[in-house]
Amino acid sequence: MEIMEMPNIPKTKNDPIKQYSGLIHFAIQVGSITRVKELTDEFKRDGFKVVSEPRITGDGYYESVILDPDGNRVEIMA
Repeated sequence: MEIMEMPNIPKTKNDPIKQYSGLIHFAIQVGSITRVKELTDEFKRDGFKVVSEPRITGDGYYESVILDPDGNRVEIMA
């Protein structure tokens, strides 16, 4: 299994919820609010941790955030 986390970030600070340093997240634009909701529900059913349920953010995007198997944040956005 290949680990995709940055190795130089101490484990005590590599909390994907607190985001101390390193890669914060990557985003995937899926085209519609409906698709954001569908994918978030699908990932949740498959056992992925949902960090942020679908919502409109302060910068006006509709998005949700999940953690991938390595603990990296993945933003699903319309």
